[in-house]
Amino acid sequence: MNDVRIEAGREVLFGNLNILENATTLVLFAHGSGSSRHSPRNQFVARTLNNAGLATLLFDLLTQQEEAIDMRTREHRFNIALLAERLVHATKWAKQQEQTRDLLAGYFGSSTGGAAALVAAAELPQDVGAVVSRGGRPDLAGEALPKVQAPTLLIVGGNDDVVIELNEQARDRMRCEVKLEIVPGATHLFEEPGALEQVAKLASDWFLLHAAGSAGPH
Repeated sequence: MNDVRIEAGREVLFGNLNILENATTLVLFAHGSGSSRHSPRNQFVARTLNNAGLATLLFDLLTQQEEAIDMRTREHRFNIALLAERLVHATKWAKQQEQTRDLLAGYFGSSTGGAAALVAAAELPQDVGAVVSRGGRPDLAGEALPKVQAPTLLIVGGNDDVVIELNEQARDRMRCEVKLEIVPGATHLFEEPGALEQVAKLASDWFLLHAAGSAGPH
């Protein structure tokens, strides 16, 4: 596990990069409240992906200052354009690093980070091979939805009624390969026993299935 610094315009974002031998895909995590690097749920999913042979980059989409403001106002976690822009910066950064430049990018987005992942994927069709959204708000990706080319898996808890409906609406606007997977008995944060394990397994399988990717030549 390497600690990395990612330049994103005028800001510097901090992350944890885990590169595995023979990995063909690097999964970047996008978390709505900016806590990607320290989110126990994302760390758990990342370990599962690593065990499946996938490289991972957990990083903070927000600076410490932005995160502090967001904790009070929640303004940044719904700024999809900002979160997507940071994800694009991180993807381009990975393309410039010797150890990750040949890896296809995959996005794992949670909450509003699910929307950010789809907006970024629409912007970088050649670089992004697959997207997974966990309890996400893909509906907030708006006009980007029909433009996404990367195969997309939307995972929602079976007891998260409102979010199921929003995911169905987003799915119906998408033109790429898209699958909605409902985890029975799970709520929004997948805190029920075994629920997050199911999410991590579904995500691993999806990224591995699309590891060769439909992305064009680099």
